[in-house]
Amino acid sequence: MVLRIITERMRTFLGQTIIIENVGGGSGTIGTDRVFRAAPDGYTLGAGNWGTHVANGAIFALPYDVLRDFQPVALHQIFYYIFAVKKALPADNLRELIAWLKANPDKASLGTAGVGQQSHLAGILFQKLTGTRFQQVPYRGAGPAIQDLIAGQIDLVFGDPSVVPAVRAGSVKAIAVTAKHRLPAVPDIPTAEESGLAGFSFANWVGLFAPKGTPKEIIDQLNGAVGSTLADPTIRQRLVDLGVEIPSREQQTPAAFAALQKAEIEKWWPIIKAAGIKGE
Repeated sequence: MVLRIITERMRTFLGQTIIIENVGGGSGTIGTDRVFRAAPDGYTLGAGNWGTHVANGAIFALPYDVLRDFQPVALHQIFYYIFAVKKALPADNLRELIAWLKANPDKASLGTAGVGQQSHLAGILFQKLTGTRFQQVPYRGAGPAIQDLIAGQIDLVFGDPSVVPAVRAGSVKAIAVTAKHRLPAVPDIPTAEESGLAGFSFANWVGLFAPKGTPKEIIDQLNGAVGSTLADPTIRQRLVDLGVEIPSREQQTPAAFAALQKAEIEKWWPIIKAAGIKGE
């Protein structure tokens, strides 16, 4: 939804029709491979995120290098996770949840967006920091996991912004956010660090990538269209209402986006490899 909002406005600045094609499968590797093989002319771009352009490089044997074979165009959204639990679980804050998990080892289940996804690694990191144990249940994306949390089929979820409507409706209980600051979309939910869990903060992000070799003038033109779109007050408010954080203009630049990707690889690849996560 966020990408559609952004590209609809980008058309005005570019004078071009933008078609979004959803290419599923392989945790995003199939769609990313298509961008890798596309002509570097600015007409084929990939909407890459932490999973496709960080984690997948450590998990799968890929025909491309996630860092060297793409050119970052613009970072256009950052989102944090909401740690949510089913309504019936007897914990209303993070301290109570940790205490309950310690008293009930291996009884709870955490739904994730899939093996190797950030929600999966969040569960590993959470267990390491808290000394708790629970099962991890991989789903085909965040949506089905959130639906099963609402239905009470699983106990825990690190939900992306799509969980916000369920939180607002009271269908699930929100325990904490993984940001270092409270989120405007759900200001009543404390951060994990506020709740006493130091070191538990991280974000996912999405941005546009072009094939390696795309001319700088094309990259700059596309980046300018993204920047102008994200400066529009109406667009900004729509994204904030969806629980998305808009990166600053400095963060949106190709250089800053490239630096972010590199830093994320350096942070997460050792964690992924230590956990022994491999693509199947």
